Amino acid sequence: MTDLALLRTSEGTVSLRRAVIEDLPSIVELLTDDPLGAARDGTDGADGLQAYVRAFEALDADPAHLLLVAETGGEVVATTQLSFIPGLSRRGALRAQVEGVRVRADLRGSGLGRALLLWTKGEAERRGCALIQLTSDKQRSEAHRFYAGLGFTASHEGFKREL
Repeated sequence: MTDLALLRTSEGTVSLRRAVIEDLPSIVELLTDDPLGAARDGTDGADGLQAYVRAFEALDADPAHLLLVAETGGEVVATTQLSFIPGLSRRGALRAQVEGVRVRADLRGSGLGRALLLWTKGEAERRGCALIQLTSDKQRSEAHRFYAGLGFTASHEGFKREL
């Protein structure tokens, strides 16, 4: 497992790397560590990780996607997914989509989330993206302030429909 970067936080240095299949339980734990995530993610028994395994395998096999984890002391403490989407709009621009940004509760406020997002921005620039985008549930007002502090703007109204 090769580090992509070392991220500096107020708690020390955290290594950033591509996720491996063994990270899935820790990633799912991060995804469920709030009321919104707990309502839509999680596992039910021994077979509960199978949907995550299928998704991981698809992400890992496609170079347009990076599933990342930050770790310290052998423990996964943060995660995010960075996907690169070609499109015709904006003169055929490549865009970076950030998904599933999560930092372990005891490290929130340490600068880890900021370092993680700044790394994703740099990677998007390195790959020639014209913009980086993300969505955040309307109930996550603290997250909105965090993203705004990093230069993201609430420029669009998003729509979703469950299938």
